[in-house]
Amino acid sequence: MKTPMGWLALALTLTLAVPLQPALAEARDPMSHFFMSKMGDFKEELATAKQEGKAGVLIMFEMEECPFCARMKGTVLNQSEVQDWFRKHFLIYTVDVKGGTDMTDFQGNATTEKAFALANRARATPTFLFFDLEGRLVTRFTGATQTPEEFLLLGRYVVEGAYKTQPFNIYKHQASKR
Repeated sequence: MKTPMGWLALALTLTLAVPLQPALAEARDPMSHFFMSKMGDFKEELATAKQEGKAGVLIMFEMEECPFCARMKGTVLNQSEVQDWFRKHFLIYTVDVKGGTDMTDFQGNATTEKAFALANRARATPTFLFFDLEGRLVTRFTGATQTPEEFLLLGRYVVEGAYKTQPFNIYKHQASKR
């Protein structure tokens, strides 16, 4: 049987053997810290993105009561590190796939949110579409990412231009080996 000092030594050893978990990033409201207020004119938003030196425009297609959209907002898009990184590189907006709000697409055509979503084949939610500074779709990601780190990797995939030479799953696999 161990002595009280032996138990204390064992507990201390086990405590030191367990790696400390990194502190979680600050959680902030994604509607005010991740997404930007949209003017409803994506052609104008492109001009703003160019002016501000952004890599492009990111649109999250969503709908009310989408559990995967809520999960993304509550576990990934609410993280300050994710918010700060994406806002540095993109203008970021939401589009309601069932919305009837009038808007202007990247080519300057009048449309509605629902019609814009259909034109961009955003049927499942969430769907994240990355557009370059000319309004061309460069990357599509459908569904929720598993972690904030995976979502940041998706952003880097676009910013680094890796989408031009390989699919995201290969980029992600190669990144895991680094």
